[in-house]
Amino acid sequence: MIRVAISTVMIATTFLACGSSPWGSSAEAQDRKGADPREDAIARAQVWSPTKIAAADIKRGPARPDSFAFRATIECDYLPKQLSGASPKFACLLGEEDELKVKYGGTNAEVYAEVAATRLLWALGFASDQVYPVRVICRKCPSTLAGMARENDQWVFDPAVVERKLPARELGEEGWSWRELEAVREEAGGAPRAHRDALKLLAVMLQHTDTKPQQQRLICLDDAPKDSEKCAKPMMMLNDVGLTFGRANTFNGNDKAMNLAAWTATPVWKDDATCVGNLPKSFTGTLDNPVISEAGRKFLAGLLNQLTDAQLTALFDVARVSLRLRDPGKARSGFASTQEWVDAFKQKRTEITNRRCA
Repeated sequence: MIRVAISTVMIATTFLACGSSPWGSSAEAQDRKGADPREDAIARAQVWSPTKIAAADIKRGPARPDSFAFRATIECDYLPKQLSGASPKFACLLGEEDELKVKYGGTNAEVYAEVAATRLLWALGFASDQVYPVRVICRKCPSTLAGMARENDQWVFDPAVVERKLPARELGEEGWSWRELEAVREEAGGAPRAHRDALKLLAVMLQHTDTKPQQQRLICLDDAPKDSEKCAKPMMMLNDVGLTFGRANTFNGNDKAMNLAAWTATPVWKDDATCVGNLPKSFTGTLDNPVISEAGRKFLAGLLNQLTDAQLTALFDVARVSLRLRDPGKARSGFASTQEWVDAFKQKRTEITNRRCA
């Protein structure tokens, strides 16, 4: 399917605009003789790039030509296509060639969590797709999707979100396991331990429960041909972060995500004495109570503490958290305010900032 064209060169330039390239000179001498292309890319992969956090407009998100304004109304034509995953979603054509994946529903945690998580990753300098909160008018959508009926066989879905992938070459289709972060080699030009552990700790903070390999992508941010196995700028990124901001659980339950009651009650650290992240592995997950280095803790704390109160307010406003019950499934828990979410975020940031790791 042809999508809105954006060169990977532009994206890589935007991604690195606020700092120098993290790929050192050793990365230029890539593709070590006899090395498997995938293994070589992982060995040299980055997970983070410098950015000016305080300048990030979190409510707007990245300045891309295919972005959508907050709560923009999109009219599209239903595309009968089977989509993976358990959350309510459908495919829709915007114009003749722009295929959108629409997730929807007021009780669907991913409608809220994926917006907040992708904006946070982007603002901090971790590669991510972008998810936009919108109102969708779908032409010829089936009634079984339970949208709001309008005239002329049109259906309204609100709240809803659409996703824009980070334009980049995919290096294989299998994704990567969190255990493979240990195969990244700083001496080969790959991400240092501080960056990798910071990503793990951020996953813990968010209670990112669905960590099977398909939820992570190995991509390339250079402008080589799509069929090339060579990559000057490999990146390991998170692909789907919709089951976050709650409590990790064995079966990745939707009701445990974007759950303020559960998130507030779940500490960042497994105990008071060590630097083990409190993130038990789900049934399909590959990240399990990771040990965090002092370098990783300090690095993430430094990033998080650059976020202003105004940015945190924008983060949860754009995610429309006021539409989500504090404890989904318990009507009497009431609807949480943006400020309650901001306060919970700041408490977790404090937990990270105040810990010292051996």
